[in-house]
Amino acid sequence: MLTTPATPSQKKALSSQSAVSLNPSIAPTRPSLDRPERDGSLQPPSANVAVATRNLSASSVSFVARGASINPSFIAPGSFSSDLRSQITQSRAGSRADVHNLEKLDEDDESVAEHTLNALKDSLNREVKIKEGSENLLEALNTKKAKQTKEQRHKVEAELSASNQRIKELRQKISDAQRTKIAPSTPVRNRNDSFHQSGLRSPPSASRSGLGSDVDEPFESPTFALAETLQALEVEGMTPEYYVGRANNLVDLFKRHPTLKYDLVWSVFGDRMQLMLLSGSREVVAAGYRMLRYAISDVASLKNIRALNTDYMIVVSLAKDRKADVEREQALKFVRAFLDVKDGAREISRAIIRAIVSVAEHTEDRLRPICIETLAEVLLRDPALLIASGGLAPISEALAEGTYKSPESLSAVLLFLLDAPQTRRFLRAGYDLEVVFTAFTDVLFLYEGVVKQNIKAISLALKTWSGLMSLSMFNFRAIRSLVSCLTLPNNTIRDTILDLLYSLLRIKPPSWATSYLAGRRLTTYGRVATLKSAVPSKDEMVYDDEGMEQNFVEHYTALLLAIFIESGLMPSLVQVAQHAEDPMLKRKATLLIGEILKLASRILPPSWSCELQLLPELFAAAAKFDDESRFNATSIVYQISSVSRTLHRSSASGYTANGLPSAGAMEMASSLDDAQRHNASTNTDDATFRQLLVDSNVLSSSNPAKWKWDIMLKVIEGPLTNSKRLEEAIKASKFIKSVIGFYRPFKYRFSEVPSTRNTQKYVRVGCALIHTLLQTAEGVRYLTDNKLLRQIAECLAQCDPTSGLTAQYPMFSRDRLTDTLCGGYFPILGVLSSDPKGVQMLERWRIFNMMYHIIDFKQRPDLIKLILANLDYSLQGHPRVLLSKALTAGTKDMRIQATNILRKYAISQRIAFSGQIISDARWAIQLLVTQLYDPEVEVCATAVKILEKACNSKPLLEYIVECRPSLDHLGEIGAPLLLRFLSTSIGYHYLDGLDYISNEMDDWFLGRNDTYVSLIEASLARSFSENADDHPNRLSMYDEVDMDGDQDSHIPPHFYRELTRTKEGCQLLEDKGHFQEFASTIRDYGMQSDDQELITKVKGCMWAVGNVGSMELGAPFLESTDVVERIVEIAESHHVMSLRGTAFFVLGLISRSVHGLEILSEHGWLSNTTLLGKSFGLCIPSNLSKFFSYKPWQHETPSSIKLPDTQTTIQEAASVIVDEAIDTNRRALELIEVELGDMILYKKARVELHQMRHQKVPGFRQPAMFRRVLGILEGHHYKLADRHLIIELFDKDVLRHIIYGEDSSDEGDSNSGDEQRTERQRSVSDPADLEVTVMRTHQSSI
Repeated sequence: MLTTPATPSQKKALSSQSAVSLNPSIAPTRPSLDRPERDGSLQPPSANVAVATRNLSASSVSFVARGASINPSFIAPGSFSSDLRSQITQSRAGSRADVHNLEKLDEDDESVAEHTLNALKDSLNREVKIKEGSENLLEALNTKKAKQTKEQRHKVEAELSASNQRIKELRQKISDAQRTKIAPSTPVRNRNDSFHQSGLRSPPSASRSGLGSDVDEPFESPTFALAETLQALEVEGMTPEYYVGRANNLVDLFKRHPTLKYDLVWSVFGDRMQLMLLSGSREVVAAGYRMLRYAISDVASLKNIRALNTDYMIVVSLAKDRKADVEREQALKFVRAFLDVKDGAREISRAIIRAIVSVAEHTEDRLRPICIETLAEVLLRDPALLIASGGLAPISEALAEGTYKSPESLSAVLLFLLDAPQTRRFLRAGYDLEVVFTAFTDVLFLYEGVVKQNIKAISLALKTWSGLMSLSMFNFRAIRSLVSCLTLPNNTIRDTILDLLYSLLRIKPPSWATSYLAGRRLTTYGRVATLKSAVPSKDEMVYDDEGMEQNFVEHYTALLLAIFIESGLMPSLVQVAQHAEDPMLKRKATLLIGEILKLASRILPPSWSCELQLLPELFAAAAKFDDESRFNATSIVYQISSVSRTLHRSSASGYTANGLPSAGAMEMASSLDDAQRHNASTNTDDATFRQLLVDSNVLSSSNPAKWKWDIMLKVIEGPLTNSKRLEEAIKASKFIKSVIGFYRPFKYRFSEVPSTRNTQKYVRVGCALIHTLLQTAEGVRYLTDNKLLRQIAECLAQCDPTSGLTAQYPMFSRDRLTDTLCGGYFPILGVLSSDPKGVQMLERWRIFNMMYHIIDFKQRPDLIKLILANLDYSLQGHPRVLLSKALTAGTKDMRIQATNILRKYAISQRIAFSGQIISDARWAIQLLVTQLYDPEVEVCATAVKILEKACNSKPLLEYIVECRPSLDHLGEIGAPLLLRFLSTSIGYHYLDGLDYISNEMDDWFLGRNDTYVSLIEASLARSFSENADDHPNRLSMYDEVDMDGDQDSHIPPHFYRELTRTKEGCQLLEDKGHFQEFASTIRDYGMQSDDQELITKVKGCMWAVGNVGSMELGAPFLESTDVVERIVEIAESHHVMSLRGTAFFVLGLISRSVHGLEILSEHGWLSNTTLLGKSFGLCIPSNLSKFFSYKPWQHETPSSIKLPDTQTTIQEAASVIVDEAIDTNRRALELIEVELGDMILYKKARVELHQMRHQKVPGFRQPAMFRRVLGILEGHHYKLADRHLIIELFDKDVLRHIIYGEDSSDEGDSNSGDEQRTERQRSVSDPADLEVTVMRTHQSSI
């Protein structure tokens, strides 16, 4: 019967399946099915089982039947692993007794398709590595003599070709597999066939609905299926496979009908779950935990589950040994599911946390990492519960010893708690976070892997305000200890700390750093080469007006650098540079010293950087003329000087030690350098020129593999730019003819070369050659008469649907563009489109006409992408028309790509020698404004971002306003661009006419100001985060990582900042009185730390004040109030660490204005300025101890924390009445509670408990005694082995009495949910209505 709980005989029958012990894992090592039959409940996997299996229902083995889906449609609540498989066995007719078929218990396993996809991706990665290795080997072979390596080169080329083919096939297979994975597939499931073959009577509808068709699946009655499954679970005496199969069916039902769990009748469902949890089979117990996990819906369901006395069962399960891992893992997943429910942590008992702590402390346990992660999550949700349960010790131990592979996730939890005083009291000042430094300071137990792991946690801590404030306590004790580790004679520690400093200070080493570390000298040739690549070209210079954005990342970096300098960084680096045994480490430290000196002169105030530049320790050592060590010090001084000079010459930064150079000066210096290098390369004598032609091997060999391509490039970019030399190369030698012939498509030389990293030099030389030919009349004449362009046009015509030309294998087919250098012809066409003479040649061969047709028909998106990406749009003409066509008439992806192409042309500005801006971006601005009306929002968003970047230039901003774009239809997407319009008077009046300003101002004042806080904090978090992987070697930090991306410097625009840029906006702000309101809020509520909403309000007001104060026109507002003084007070004495950080950034904004910097200097905050006195906005306090002024706080001890009743299983162990008059009871309690905690008596106590277990003491069969012992386990800390021993003392029937509450007065707890049943629930559970419900379902199915 579904509505009545199981009878005592039924409970006893199912619980009798348990083994001799309460913990089956302590029995012999064979699985439960291999043990001798007990009470006739379980059968061994022999031939006898085959007969019994045939009498069972088909669904007892159908949970892994063919066609059944066991892939979950969503992530299971509380799940953490997809590798759990059932340990039960299934017998087959005719199979050997010792061969079992593992059944899948957890449906979180990856599907076959996912395994196939992963295998294909692994194969693809392997093939890509083979391809790269082949390319590198081929490049090495090309440097040797061709005759000696001919055979080997052929083998490598064959392998490379085969690898390319395999890569192509694998990518196709991955694409097909992903399409198959996306396609929905409904599993064929025979839901009710269990009652056909089992001999049990089935409802009539069951046989009708179990046809196994996809059509019937949506029409199943979930309520009826639930009742049917629960009734099946009530059957006694079946094998574990039977119950696990029904449990899987029930979980699958919960997945298909997620709302079904809200209608459960817990008196019925809970009774079945209790029967499952009391089973003697580990797999059945695990299935019970899994069903309970999927039945969780809200806090009320958690209370119903706990009313089933599951706390006791979880404690018992987690105390079992490794043979019961399937049960322990599901029990842990079940506990983790509590954390997925809002306020679910309040329903986790202290007894359960104690059990998890014991597993987390057991170093050899497989579940230890996930237990540590679970404890960290509980610490985040409810720190009081974890501290009271002693759960912080395993987390600290994992951080200190490096046993947890992701220490940054654990330290992130500690950093979150350290931020506010309400949560900070649960941690100890100067201990819990600083344990990560143990790997560096404890040199006796140094492990390189632990050092590499913990450096991530340290890096994360130093990039957050709570971490920086905490580690700076006790006079920067933790940071000083880290810096002092540089003096230890350990290369691993030194190298790791140097890499950390490069990362924290965001130093991107120059391109010549790798050569320098390898031991090469910084020659003049190297400096010129790097200078050429480092200085931006004149076409790429971007003009920024004086109101450019504040760089908060550099502001934070300035503070970090000041802290490290205060902690003695420079003397430690000098010592490494002087005394390190590894020469590469010495050079690395020397380079870092040069970078720090350069960085300090740029971002630190003069009072900080001037003394730093002296390096007193190093010069003092170099001046000791009677000491031989002075030679080493002198060498270091010379190297630092050389590095500093080279860094200064190759600096691409806009900053210098003396401030920002003018744009005209940069342009003039670049032009003079270009002119000098050009003259040096073109003015070569005849002998040198001819020798260069001979050295290139073009004249002596027709095999391009033997040509010296670096010399060819030098000749083409140098002497051939002289018309006389070019004429000589054309008429007097075959150099130009041979090279041009190599590029002709139908000679199948260049067009058949495989596309690899090594062969890209052919494309570069080809582009350089075309560019050189276009510079002289002789070159233009030669190029016009050559067959090169005609053949390229013919190849392009093969892809033009209107040309009439076809080819079986077109030159520009998809495969050829991917596998060969045929795609290299489009950069060549791009070079031609950048010159008026080249455009005329393209028009002559109707190449533009064919491009129009290709874009119109949209049949080749890959070809269109190549065309658009490589054409040059600097000149007015066909290329811009092609781009305009793609912007308006192309597909969505084509329009997005074309819009992104406009970025370079809309932002870049040409700057004349006089500093005047020569604008060539207006045509791009017009096209971008047109894109704002695109029907696709993604295209509009892309255009908005580019236009917003272009607004950094005041002339371009005024021109964008003149275009009068309408952005109402874009909503929030267009808001940042409208805000930028406010920065000019033209834009102000334009927006004022639209009634935008007053509405937006009220919106920001009433709520948007608070929303901006979360927006900018998320932006700053992205800026500070670093996605770099572990450094595999010492030189990995020199990989090309873009640290200057948009996310680093870009911050969300603020309305009041843009409003204060104009006099009209300042007048409006004064009339509205918003600034005075902000100042009043900061004054009244700035120092409170209890209300989170008020803290957010104060942050929003500070950001508004900072943005207004950063403008020169905002000076009167700062004068009228004492708000700056209040913000300084918050920065130096507030209890919330993140609020101090916000105040620090706001003070940086205020310091950008002259008046704001004067006010801050009065309060001891300084900033670096240009020679003209303009501040960079990177202000830091002159006395760091005022800013880092936190004192140790009083932390909560576990004994002082009072937990609510919902978080305790047994309130007081002493309150459980046990007959202590019996000597064995009293002695057992004394051993457990006292002597197991005594280090001296520990071993003797364990031996005595073992003896009492074998003596079968009567007290161990009493539920009251079990409750008393569990209360002791809940209140005290015990090792996992001790918990296992204590629980094993008790008889197996004790837990059944505890679960059903047969020894207490709370038997009705499990029925507490019966009073709140819905009408639908009663229809399922009432026996009088069950038959009517079944008949109605049957009739509806007919």
